Amino acid sequence: MAFNPHAQAFSEPLALEGARHRPVREVIRSVLPFLWPRDQPTMRLRVVLALGCLILGRSANVYGPIVLKDLIDGLEHLVRGSATEQAMSALTGLALLYAVMVLLPGLLTEIRAAIFTPVSESAQRTFGLKVFRHLHELSMRFHLDRRTGGLSRAIERGTAALQQITGLFAFNIAPTLFEILFVCLYLASGYPLKYVAVILVAVGAYIAFTLLFTEWRTKFRRQMIAQESRATTIGVDSLLNFETVKYFGNEKYEANRYDDALREYMTAAVKSQNTLGILNGGQLLVRVFCQLAILVLAIGDYADGNLTTGEVVMLNTFMLQLFIPLGFLGSSYRMIRQALIDMEFMFQLLDLTPEIQEQPGATPLVVSRGKVRFEQVSFGYDAARQVINDVSFTIAPGTTTAIVGLSGAGKSTLSRLLYRFYDVTAGRVTIDGQDVRQVTQESLRSAVGIVPQDTVLFNDTIRYNIRYGRPDASDEEVAGAARLASIHHFIEALPGGYDTRVGERGLKLSGGEKQRVAIARTVLKDPPVLVLDEATSALDVGTEREIQSALREVSRDRTTMVIAHRLSTIIHADQILVLDAGRIIERGTHAELVAEGGAYAQMWQKQKEAAAEIERLREKGITDLADQLTY
Repeated sequence: MAFNPHAQAFSEPLALEGARHRPVREVIRSVLPFLWPRDQPTMRLRVVLALGCLILGRSANVYGPIVLKDLIDGLEHLVRGSATEQAMSALTGLALLYAVMVLLPGLLTEIRAAIFTPVSESAQRTFGLKVFRHLHELSMRFHLDRRTGGLSRAIERGTAALQQITGLFAFNIAPTLFEILFVCLYLASGYPLKYVAVILVAVGAYIAFTLLFTEWRTKFRRQMIAQESRATTIGVDSLLNFETVKYFGNEKYEANRYDDALREYMTAAVKSQNTLGILNGGQLLVRVFCQLAILVLAIGDYADGNLTTGEVVMLNTFMLQLFIPLGFLGSSYRMIRQALIDMEFMFQLLDLTPEIQEQPGATPLVVSRGKVRFEQVSFGYDAARQVINDVSFTIAPGTTTAIVGLSGAGKSTLSRLLYRFYDVTAGRVTIDGQDVRQVTQESLRSAVGIVPQDTVLFNDTIRYNIRYGRPDASDEEVAGAARLASIHHFIEALPGGYDTRVGERGLKLSGGEKQRVAIARTVLKDPPVLVLDEATSALDVGTEREIQSALREVSRDRTTMVIAHRLSTIIHADQILVLDAGRIIERGTHAELVAEGGAYAQMWQKQKEAAAEIERLREKGITDLADQLTY
């Protein structure tokens, strides 16, 4: 059977695996603390003032038809009687009062918006910051499993949804509910209860139909979001890896994947829009029947002499005033329901418990000498994949220990355990006798510096990327670190110097240039414990030799762990550990291990032969092939 990439059911799920769906009430309860912040009395005052404007504005909106009723009845009496100066003055006063009642709700709405908008914006900022910080607290395992494009889009939707929800509650739903309450109380106090009953039945039917139908069509919104997330993820991944796409000529393949996601999104969007039309039609029918019922009752009472002309107009005006915002209430609920779906993933993120947590009573790491010990350490990324098995070794203060072995032997995993990206499943890792699980993560990671094998830079300037090692460093200190990493002269020769932007993930720099920026960044951090994770793997032999002396200078008086592929780079190490399938099979100095004739000696011999072959190719002028073999 041929492989069909478009038949795959791939999608970035909106919900996290095993995450629970929060009820609407719980989501709203989770949002409220952001709108009523404990530590910001000014924001609380704004909420109170906005609520006052809301009550006053809705009261004016209800009182307007009452004034209009008095004005119309007054005109009717005026027609039947004489136009006295006193009557004209009273009618003029009513007209002015009606104008104020018409003006006041709109004016107070604008004032309320000015008062409440900072609360809404602050809530969005606080919420977004909380999620951002929480994401940085989650484990490496989580970030390796997630897709950055989909995650970024979900966060963007979630923070925007919070602002939308607060705005809809403050400016649509709450005012409408207040107005319905005020109208019902007024009518119940002086008119037959049948009018209140019609309003309550109609409003109840309207809201019930809106809620039930909206809940039913929620699945189409979920499908839209899932497919949008899928399309965003595919697009971001493809653009970030555009070189790989070009290498394999897979532009059409990527376009087809993207188009497949867009087609699925389009199908879900059409279903969503069609069901929206049905919802709008049903809401319109309820509104028309309610207004018709009120008018029929009012006409009957008017014919019986129980209502005046002004009261009929007032009742009809009440219906118009209620159902116009009630129409927005329906759309507001739909938007809120959609916003709650958008926020669902955000709250699921916040529900996640970081795998690596600060232990109760954790104290800052105190580095006096920098002695690193792995004591009978075992670790597996999951139960079926044991990576490190009963490993024990000590890196004496100020010395260098190199770790070598085939790919997959567990070399880089040791550095991740030292950094506490993961916790050991057995044994312990200590620095100066302090278990890394018992100290604060901030102090641990400030004491350990790393130059990784795969260097990814921020899409900013070279200065910013080097200064990232110590954000408060001066320009002179940044330049000093660059000199030690043998990249200062290269940077100075660039048209923009240290202000040159490196592009997405540093793609405007070569592999060796990126690696030297990473070395400078770690030099600037000035940590007592240093990890070099194949730090020169991206460099050619000539450049490697240039910075090896710099790395030896950087490592001086520091406890250093070197994870190496090229054995020529670690022959001066105080101790070399040979790892195989997560176990230490040999240890000693370079000379001792070569003399033993074991696994290390075989690797050394193979690399010597490869180096000799490369040298022969260079002597023959076949430099391209020699360069390929070098890497």
